[in-house]
Amino acid sequence: MQVKGNIEFTIVEQSAEKVVGEMPVQAGILNPFGVAHAGAMLWFADVCATVLAFGKIEMEPGASGFPLAINLNAALLGNQKDGVFKATSVFVKRGRSLSVVRTTVTGDNGRLIADVSTSHVPAR
Repeated sequence: MQVKGNIEFTIVEQSAEKVVGEMPVQAGILNPFGVAHAGAMLWFADVCATVLAFGKIEMEPGASGFPLAINLNAALLGNQKDGVFKATSVFVKRGRSLSVVRTTVTGDNGRLIADVSTSHVPAR
């Protein structure tokens, strides 16, 4: 069995305190039941959290200090078949050796889809 997917998203807001991304719910992220695959939602949340923890506009391969995720906890609370997901990442704790980020993913009408917490340490 061959399975193909396609995850696309855009960072629409980035500051030192918050990152917001938008991801269309499209065929490339749907599971066999026609709703967004949990892995796509978690990937989206994790990338937005990583962008916040990194704190720089551009990420380059091998960049020092890249925030490696060491823990991810998620509550998957909803789903949808189309529309757009919005992820909002904010710091719970920002530190030099450990940062913790909370990312909420919402769907249509601001409905909570996922609540994700990630812990990051800088790569050396």
